[in-house]
Amino acid sequence: MAETKTAKKPVTKKAPTKKPAVSKSVTKTETKPKVPKVEKSKDSFAVFATGGKQYRVSPGDTIKIEKILGAVTKTGRDEHKEGDKLVFDQVLLVDNGKEDVTIGTPFISGAAVNATLKKIARYKTIDVIKYKQKSRYFKKYGHRQPYFEITIDSIR
Repeated sequence: MAETKTAKKPVTKKAPTKKPAVSKSVTKTETKPKVPKVEKSKDSFAVFATGGKQYRVSPGDTIKIEKILGAVTKTGRDEHKEGDKLVFDQVLLVDNGKEDVTIGTPFISGAAVNATLKKIARYKTIDVIKYKQKSRYFKKYGHRQPYFEITIDSIR
């Protein structure tokens, strides 16, 4: 048999071509208006009670509190909605940040903390497990505690 040889073509590598430089022109489009931020004033604060707990707050603070039931009406209970204004009148202490500190016995009459309801949600699930060994007794429950997230508007 006759062998046939095929000649391989030499591979030529092309030099990488440089892309032409593109000039980037920066044009400023619409600028968003700046929204004034509520500055947290740590000079003044108040301590108020709700849901069996006490909270130390300043204007502009965001905290999570226990769910508050709405007012009772003839048709049932009115539930709170996001965006509602809340007023806490069980104020224990008010400090204006300068010299005046007012302490209640137990509450300060005429003082109030105004807040806005931002979010109604529930915490993560807490698992409750009851177990007794050697008796095949096992119970598992889950519980999610509801809460309100509020932002403090003012202290009066």
